[in-house]
Amino acid sequence: MASGATDPLLPRAGAARRRPATGGWRSALFIIWVEVAERFAYYGVSSNLISYLTGPLGETTAAAAAAVNAWSGAASMLPLLGAAVADSWLGRYRTIVASSVLYITGLGLLALSSTFSSPQSQQCSSSGDGRQVCRSSSVQRAFFYVSLYLVAIAQSGHKPCVQAFGADQFDATDPGESSSRSTFFNWWYLGICASATVTAAVMSYVQDNVGWGLGFGVPGMVMLLGLLVFLLGTRTYRFYDGGGSGAFSGVGEAVRAWRKSRRRGEGGGGGGATVEAEHGELAEEVRGMARLFPIWATCLLYGVLFAQPPTLFTKQAATLDRRIGPSSSFQVPPAALQSFLGVSIIPCVLLYEHVLVPAARRATGVATGITMLQRIGAGIAMCAVTLLVAALVEMRRLSAARDADPGAAMPMSLWWVVPQYVLFGAADVFAMVGMQEFFYDQVPGALKSLGLALYLSVLGVGSFISSFLISAIDVVTRRDGGTSWFDDDLNRGHLDYFYLLLAALTVLDLLAYVYFSMSYIYRRKVVDVQ
Repeated sequence: MASGATDPLLPRAGAARRRPATGGWRSALFIIWVEVAERFAYYGVSSNLISYLTGPLGETTAAAAAAVNAWSGAASMLPLLGAAVADSWLGRYRTIVASSVLYITGLGLLALSSTFSSPQSQQCSSSGDGRQVCRSSSVQRAFFYVSLYLVAIAQSGHKPCVQAFGADQFDATDPGESSSRSTFFNWWYLGICASATVTAAVMSYVQDNVGWGLGFGVPGMVMLLGLLVFLLGTRTYRFYDGGGSGAFSGVGEAVRAWRKSRRRGEGGGGGGATVEAEHGELAEEVRGMARLFPIWATCLLYGVLFAQPPTLFTKQAATLDRRIGPSSSFQVPPAALQSFLGVSIIPCVLLYEHVLVPAARRATGVATGITMLQRIGAGIAMCAVTLLVAALVEMRRLSAARDADPGAAMPMSLWWVVPQYVLFGAADVFAMVGMQEFFYDQVPGALKSLGLALYLSVLGVGSFISSFLISAIDVVTRRDGGTSWFDDDLNRGHLDYFYLLLAALTVLDLLAYVYFSMSYIYRRKVVDVQ
């Protein structure tokens, strides 16, 4: 049941009648704005992080890519813990406020840590091939990583709660508001992608040309502004009671009831049926969560692919001629090319909402045009195509590097890598938004934050898998004096092999996904057009 806009910082006892003045698009817009600010802050750090690690901190390309993936994985996995805290104890509103304050603190410390890095403070030595390698001191690196992971901890409470809290503003039992919820997920993603696009273009330039202190400090100020906007909308929000005991304690109760009923059933007693009847609904929720596992597992490779644009795509772009024109002295920051993800996503969301959905609705009779699982599958298939394109472009880049005169600029424009960003953005519209809606919709009502944390855990586990793959391949290909696929001089490496490997794995993963999705039974029947 929904309750009116009373003080959310006070404990709630029992469900109250919702006032019509709360919820809806007015409330959702306040919540979207705080998420736009959070995405600006997050991408202000993550989009160019590999450049900071390989620059001021002096790490190798492989080590930096693995470190970025590990941090991204932690930032995406910790929301499982944040969702548990929100659903069982603090509630979504208070979790959002507390994590936002922690977020601002972490970003402030991150900006402070960057002021400690300077060429004078770096420790330099010669590598085996004669190149000079400079790294910052261990104290500087420790301070930086503590600050960085504080941001990841802050995201653990922010990320699963804000989107669930936004979706809560639309009543699933009201026909008008229910139809608005699917639209909310599309516009939600459009908003955060617009924020990420601006961030990648603006903050990467500030970080590369002005300074890292300001480059990390501006996201902190934007996050503070976002928190203030969120607080302004407090009286308009619609709050939901969790039933008093917390969602996770309810799941635990269901598991205990199921085990107890099995023991009594095996013993031939008649009490098992009574216990199962009392806790049947909770036990069904546990079984429903278990049915999500095959879909979750077959989405993991998408998380691996999602980790590539801010890491290897960025290092690949850094080797190209990034001038806007032949006579221009301005160079586009390599991380700024990630803005093409948003440039692709924004029109694709609009085309999906206003062209594809109406056309598919007429063909299938399904209110959303295609089902959530079909949407995710289409996105995974598009990722395979994207990786093939990236591999072909990398082959062309390596060929151009071999043909170029030693010491000459790369005779290949940055525009060659733009298609892989655009295709990946289009794939996101299907896979990413589809996962958000699927995991939110298919978990029990009291576990909505957990559902969105499950979607985020796909990205988290995928980042860890990517980190492991890069580290393992780096070790194997360096063995016996060989050249790493991820050599610091990418002209000697083989990113094309890595992209082809990921493309092959994506095709195999897609086959497994189709198998499990065809047998999946939705928790709620897909609504047909009347």
